[in-house]
Amino acid sequence: MFKNFWYAVEFSKDVVAGKPKKIKILGQQLVLYRKGSDGSIVALSDLCVHRGAALSGGEVKDDCIVCPYHGWQYNPGGEVVKIPAHPDRGIPRKARVDSYPVVERYSFVWVYMGDLPEEERPPIPDWSAIDDTVNYRAVTGSFLWKSNYERILENGVDVAHTPFVHGGVFGNREKPEVPEFRTEESPWHCKASVTLHPPRSKGLWGLINPNKQDLANRPPVEVSTTWFLPNMVLIEVNTPMGPMKIFDTNIPIDEETTLVKFVALRGFFKGAWADLDAKRRIFKVLREDQGIVDAVRPELLPFDLSSELHVKSDYNAVLYRRRRQELIDQGWSVEGNTIVGEGPARVEARVIPSPIRKEVPELASAWNFKEVRSREILAGSPDVKPRVERRLVMPDPEPSADVPAGGAGDEPEGSTESAVKSENEEAKA
Repeated sequence: MFKNFWYAVEFSKDVVAGKPKKIKILGQQLVLYRKGSDGSIVALSDLCVHRGAALSGGEVKDDCIVCPYHGWQYNPGGEVVKIPAHPDRGIPRKARVDSYPVVERYSFVWVYMGDLPEEERPPIPDWSAIDDTVNYRAVTGSFLWKSNYERILENGVDVAHTPFVHGGVFGNREKPEVPEFRTEESPWHCKASVTLHPPRSKGLWGLINPNKQDLANRPPVEVSTTWFLPNMVLIEVNTPMGPMKIFDTNIPIDEETTLVKFVALRGFFKGAWADLDAKRRIFKVLREDQGIVDAVRPELLPFDLSSELHVKSDYNAVLYRRRRQELIDQGWSVEGNTIVGEGPARVEARVIPSPIRKEVPELASAWNFKEVRSREILAGSPDVKPRVERRLVMPDPEPSADVPAGGAGDEPEGSTESAVKSENEEAKA
């Protein structure tokens, strides 16, 4: 799984004002909510810095989200702006969580999961056809897989499997040959186009579609499959009745679970009366694919390209795997962002750094969720020494004009007795 990309994580219509929404992507929990001032969407790490409560269980107040546990208020930038238990004391610099860039486009909420500056981020693909309500009718849906998103992506752009998995719907068992591809490529996508012979149309489509001739006389159709890094697919079919486009985002909840959200467009049967049939056909195809992909082994794509056998019709999948390896070599894998607790109960979590960590370097030490020590623990480094517990209560921030000097602060390193004394004094207070 990869950071530093824009992810389409939810349909815009499903993020409702006043109702925080929990999502999970790349193994990390996020909370989405709409600001009271302008209705724009905020995406924060769904992990209160105080006691780890889920912010998504709280409420939206003006432009802030309020933690349901102790009422801490977080602004859209992820900073705590109110601690009800101590209204007259300063707020520590570490009282903040990651806030991720968000845009609404093409009916989706896109969240940038990474810390690159804006000019270095990969682009959001051009899915503007979704906004064309004159020439297309759209249906949307979601489908949960117990499979890795990359296996699902490769399945989505694989033309050769359709005669055998979807025979009679997409594929044609009378003619399973895959002709020469025509390709269009960039560092972020690969589009492969091919001319195929469709199967005989059935059901509602068969009543109108004139392709009931024998195979030799049946008109061929143009089919294109496109992958967009890291997890998106576009399937385009120029049917005899008109164009059809299926956009899907394969949201990696974790390595073994994927939530697919799709927008399917058709340039024919553009009345609402045909929506149910259109969705039924898409879900039928998804269920057929699921039965195959869920049983694929190994569940994750091999790192070594030679671990599986490839043929000419696998060109776009092979290109995806090569580009994937380049991203791993660049350090874009999320594995380095796993947070591991110390002690006998090592609870793992994932927190992907947001852009402000680089934009404001002096705040780098303000985040409690750091990766360096976690990497040492995971690697079993002999240099990792047990930490001495030394601060059991939250200190005040550094003295400032409105916070008088002499308040509780960091205790000297290793001063366990002092820490316990401080804890007891705070408890009595």
